[in-house]
Amino acid sequence: MPDKTMLSAAVEARKDIIKMTAAAKSGHPGGSLSAVEILVALYYGAAKTDPSKPGWEERDRIVLSKGHAAPVLYAVLAGKGFFPRGDLLTLRKTGSYLQGHPDMHKVPGVDMSTGSLGQGASVSVGMAIAGKRAEKPYKVFAVLGDGELQEGLVWEAAMAAAHYRLDNLSFIIDNNGLQIDGRNSDVMDVGDVAEKFRAFGFYTAGVDGHNTDRILEALARDTGGKPRCIVAKTTKGKGVSFMENQAGWHGKAPSAAEAEKALAELEAYEIG
Repeated sequence: MPDKTMLSAAVEARKDIIKMTAAAKSGHPGGSLSAVEILVALYYGAAKTDPSKPGWEERDRIVLSKGHAAPVLYAVLAGKGFFPRGDLLTLRKTGSYLQGHPDMHKVPGVDMSTGSLGQGASVSVGMAIAGKRAEKPYKVFAVLGDGELQEGLVWEAAMAAAHYRLDNLSFIIDNNGLQIDGRNSDVMDVGDVAEKFRAFGFYTAGVDGHNTDRILEALARDTGGKPRCIVAKTTKGKGVSFMENQAGWHGKAPSAAEAEKALAELEAYEIG
């Protein structure tokens, strides 16, 4: 049974994603909603962080490589107390520190500025190498989109991760099967993601990406000295019926009426 704290955090994060994108009249709700449990599992379970010391040297590093899904990162960071929850409604507004993509110089708790797809994978490899060389115990987690795997940069990073035996590095793939132009399989089929990463020298595992227990179990397994890749099967727009499995919600904000409908569905969700 998933932890009730994490279940509650996931529901609240989804509400915040809807509220902030509706207020901004722009943003990326679909891929933010699909990654909720991944971010909740990291910040509420697997990763060592401290909201009172976001720059703490011993913290684990979390890189949202799919930076367009900034709303989910902001929602979870606010839920953990890195910054005031009320600031979420300033998303994408002039003068707000909560930009459309995460900025490590402005947002407490953001470990890397991301947005150009694939770069988060490479940066996370660099962070993991730095940790090894400095003999630091911190871990590095990078959350990637499955459409992002169409970037060659990801596979160069994967080769380096295996070569340097970065067992302090975990890639988590938000495998929702859709991107802005439609199904991944139609745009540029990425094939069997787990098998590809296995061939590149990773320890791989497939999990239900909406079950925090399964995500945490996969993150806790011994990789035998290899970097880790968790392929988390998710649903784009998860939690809002009319957004689920719809590529059109990749980068479109809900109207006021649509937001009201979505929030009513989320309010009705009961934590058992």
